[in-house]
Amino acid sequence: MEIQLSSEIISKIPNFKLGVIEYKDITVGDSPQMVKGRLQLFQESIYFDLENKNLTELPGIQEWRSIFKTFGKDPNRYRHSAEALYRRVQKQNYLTTVQSAIDINNFFSLQYQVPIGIYDSDQLEGPIKIKVGKAGEEYLGLNGRMNSLENLIVSSDVLGPFGSPFVDSNRAPVTEATKNALQIIYLQPSTTVNSAERLTESLMKMFTQIHGGDAKYYMIGSINAAL
Repeated sequence: MEIQLSSEIISKIPNFKLGVIEYKDITVGDSPQMVKGRLQLFQESIYFDLENKNLTELPGIQEWRSIFKTFGKDPNRYRHSAEALYRRVQKQNYLTTVQSAIDINNFFSLQYQVPIGIYDSDQLEGPIKIKVGKAGEEYLGLNGRMNSLENLIVSSDVLGPFGSPFVDSNRAPVTEATKNALQIIYLQPSTTVNSAERLTESLMKMFTQIHGGDAKYYMIGSINAAL
């Protein structure tokens, strides 16, 4: 699937980069007990690590808050999805398992402090462009609300925006009926290319270990960062 990154994003954040994974012939279902257990234990570990700490000082949380601010979106009002997960954990409102694809998404988002989106690619019509939302653009999100996309980084296909590091739309969610999926990792711009590739490949391998199928990954954005 062709994915393009807008020049507006690159001009403001030269080291902006995404990890992209395409999955084919996967089987989504209930998470294995191993995943459920690791997700629960990891959240408990994060909770204790956050005691007497300011959440916004965590490197990944801080960097994506800065990105929102760079494009004119108030990070205190529009919290990126990784920060939203961390705030739940900080309140001991732990994430419960949903299904295997969402659970893996949440686990890696917590682990690397970055937003991650996953979509049913059969519900998308390429090419896809990663761009900055304009005035008047909005969609019904998975949070059940209409969300203004103005000044947010959004993923958009020929039908319009469907995803964002803030909250995804309800148009192409991965369900247990999904066979083909697209995953977008909103990496920290400060991450080196080698580290970004290792992170993306690690997520791909864990995902396919659980869901089967075939997969490929690639990077989009700056390839000029230090290796």
